[in-house]
Amino acid sequence: MDVQTLWQVPPWEWPNDAGEMLLRALGDDAAHESDRLLAVEMAGDLVVMNDDLAEALLAIVHNSTAAEALRATAAISLGPILEHFDLEGFDDPEDVSLSDRVIRAIRESLRRVFQDAEIPKEVRRRALEASVRAREDWHAGSVRAAYHDGDTDWRLTAVFCMRFVAGFEDEIMQVLESDDAELQLQAVTAAGNFEVDAAWPYICALVRSEETEKPLLLAAIDATANIRPEMAFEILAPLTDLEDDDIAAAVDEALAMAQLFWDEGEDPDFDDLDGDETPMDPLGNGAGGDPTFH
Repeated sequence: MDVQTLWQVPPWEWPNDAGEMLLRALGDDAAHESDRLLAVEMAGDLVVMNDDLAEALLAIVHNSTAAEALRATAAISLGPILEHFDLEGFDDPEDVSLSDRVIRAIRESLRRVFQDAEIPKEVRRRALEASVRAREDWHAGSVRAAYHDGDTDWRLTAVFCMRFVAGFEDEIMQVLESDDAELQLQAVTAAGNFEVDAAWPYICALVRSEETEKPLLLAAIDATANIRPEMAFEILAPLTDLEDDDIAAAVDEALAMAQLFWDEGEDPDFDDLDGDETPMDPLGNGAGGDPTFH
């Protein structure tokens, strides 16, 4: 099996030697660039990630002669493992695929790459985006500086990072009022992750609007369960009839998450939502009320 074939296989079905195959591809400077890009991306999957793959990715990040896209992809591929260990730690010996030494090396390397102005912007952006998956004291200031940099790409990176770094509610609300769909998508996700209640009218408007593009709609659906889970059933009920597998899956997941916040015996009644009576508008404006933006 080669890299192109492995790319077509779900990670949970990868062969036992998938990690070794990817490691060889990462170190093969003569390999086709497209193959190496795929290998770099797959190497970040938790199914195969280990010390050797992590160090190989770091070597690519720091390789000034490597293609910028390859270095940037290698940097962002280190994000999932940082987040995993930030959340799970090293409590389960069977779950540990990286040593504490390598985790520390990843954190420090990504910080150095981000702070080195001589390194290409795209690589530095991805280094910051990966690094914030395991929060450190220097992140908040760096994200704020990126947000106010004046560069469109850095602003997008900053708003992406706000889904992982707390303390940016005001900036999230500013972006929600913008016309930039990419920025809005990141802001909606950040608002959901940090349960920014002030964002609720925007989330409702996005869910209700037939003009909301699908990626943004999916993010808004997910955010409902985090921001106001007690109202998620009302706002999402009209979407249960849509014939779109992705939207249906997102609604099911959001409703399942919202269900966790309900006490036993207080389950919302979907029959009421399908009947003649119109439920109270989720914004508290009464049936059919329009959201008011402040």
